[in-house]
Amino acid sequence: MMGMSSPEWSRYMHEVVGLPDPPEEINREVVRRLQAIYRERLPLMDGAVAAVKRLAARWPLGLASSSNRELIDLVLELAGLARFFAATVSSEEVERGKPSADVYLEAARRLRVAPGRCAAVEDSSPGVLSAARAGMRVVAIPHPGYPLSAEAETAVDVELSSLAELDVHAFAVLA
Repeated sequence: MMGMSSPEWSRYMHEVVGLPDPPEEINREVVRRLQAIYRERLPLMDGAVAAVKRLAARWPLGLASSSNRELIDLVLELAGLARFFAATVSSEEVERGKPSADVYLEAARRLRVAPGRCAAVEDSSPGVLSAARAGMRVVAIPHPGYPLSAEAETAVDVELSSLAELDVHAFAVLA
């Protein structure tokens, strides 16, 4: 279900997995539980805060996420990062979640930048494919537990091993 929007994954949980609650209730309960977990311990990737600050000092940033709006806002608030993003988009705000291009296209629209002039930083196959399908250049920092698919690997322009490597120089090859 990685990359699916909340309407997509909650419907999947109801129709395919067989949870008896309606999709809207499944979604509400998952969000409620994640909010509680995030308030106890925020699961940020190592170096995330520093990487956002480095990039925001140079470029306007947008966030194109498969997470629910409530979770995006909570994470940015708890991490102290909200002010660094000029635009944020939840896949629940567009027609289709990742790997569709919808969430990235909407982020570019809100930033008022052509998708072809954007670079996306991603850690998952659905995210890499979503950004590439939107016409963006893709910097991948694959999650160690979820290696990129062969299809996603072909869509990557730059691959890094950690957020510590994510700086202005990482984007130089994209120019």
